[in-house]
Amino acid sequence: MIQDLTYFTRVLAINGDVLTVRAEDVGLNDLALVENDGEEEPSLAQVVKIAGEEVSLQVFAGGKGLSTGARVRFTGRGSEVTFSENVLGRVFDGAGRPIDGGPSLRGDRRVEIGGPSVNPVKRVVPSRMIETGIPMIDVFNCLVESQKIPIFSVAGELYNPLLARIGIQADAEIVVFGGMGLVFDDYHFFRTTFEDEGVFSRTVMFVNQASDPIVERMLVPDMALKVAERFAVEQNKRVLVLLTDMTAYADALKEIGTSMERVPATRGYMGDLYSQLAVRYERACDYEGAGSVTALTVTTMPGDDVTHPVPDNTGYITEGQFYLHDGVLDPFGSLSRLKQQVVGKTTREDHGQLMNTMIRLYSGAKDAQQKQAMAFDLSDRDRKLLKFGELFKARFMDVSVSVPFAEALDLCWTTLAECFEPEELLMKQELVDKYYPTAPASAAAPAEAPATAATAAPADGRPA
Repeated sequence: MIQDLTYFTRVLAINGDVLTVRAEDVGLNDLALVENDGEEEPSLAQVVKIAGEEVSLQVFAGGKGLSTGARVRFTGRGSEVTFSENVLGRVFDGAGRPIDGGPSLRGDRRVEIGGPSVNPVKRVVPSRMIETGIPMIDVFNCLVESQKIPIFSVAGELYNPLLARIGIQADAEIVVFGGMGLVFDDYHFFRTTFEDEGVFSRTVMFVNQASDPIVERMLVPDMALKVAERFAVEQNKRVLVLLTDMTAYADALKEIGTSMERVPATRGYMGDLYSQLAVRYERACDYEGAGSVTALTVTTMPGDDVTHPVPDNTGYITEGQFYLHDGVLDPFGSLSRLKQQVVGKTTREDHGQLMNTMIRLYSGAKDAQQKQAMAFDLSDRDRKLLKFGELFKARFMDVSVSVPFAEALDLCWTTLAECFEPEELLMKQELVDKYYPTAPASAAAPAEAPATAATAAPADGRPA
């Protein structure tokens, strides 16, 4: 192609990592090679803005050392990612290059990232639950196949260990992991955890570390979701996509927008933040006649502020959220808007009643705790609620607890029987007659640990 032989040398400006040249016949998001004086290898760049003949490119390697004598050659195509069976068990950087020391995939098929989301007509109504082994998710806020849902949390919480455990335990055929702005310790934790737990062979990892170019941070979600989409559409796989942290992705958008002198909106973020997030989240889909893509992400909230632009915009796009704070998944802040598609329909008949009853009683336990804190007299009912609240928090809310779904439902009945008589539950009598334990409460398990094969995470935060 003539374009492959054409160099553009009219550099108009260098602003941070953004290089502006005068060029023509260029498309948005096209890749380019930037050859700088004194450097043997060209740097990869991507078109991020076109204003007439002025084309702005984000240089992957950064703008340090760039001169006005740089030459730009456009490739005429957008960013691509390798897709084949060989990507399983491999680790790639934010530009799609292998970083695990494995063999080159240069000859494997490459697909262009981005593109439109799925036609709504081709989407199937979600109807299948994905078991995660996390009781606060499985029992109270089900993760549904093709759902897009974030984990809202704050810096310092164990959201990465939780995300890793879900990747290990979830009922999915392929796991695609995307890390944005990760420190090396977090990257090493995810990789070794997937390897040690035996799921690495069906996992693909795209990792942008904190020291890597910021523009690659913007490509990680697109590459992860495109690979997941191809596995779902072409191989009928049920794919789980794990992304952390979408706030780092939004910050990258903000930084690049600022360097391009775009007018910011709320708190310095660009006005298209909602659209940028929605384009990525909407790739979660249950395809008609094919597989599915489920997206579970982490969104950190600076200052635990849910009105921050990133979680605020995310809440309008996704189908609920899991709220992680103080080492527990909060039953009141968490919500899965798709759980009604599976609760009692594809799950056990007592699931809906148990879910509602447990949350109602835990709400009563919180009220009893307030009465106790204010030195009010407690009734026998209050004391039962306080006992129940302690058991509920230890057995279900703590993120270190792992219980298979069916055992978690049985554990709910055991916990209720330890604290309340059958007539106090206000549940359907046929369910009480069928599932309420007949053994005396004294024979039940102690409060310290679930009366199941539950396992707890080691002290270093790694999943069991």
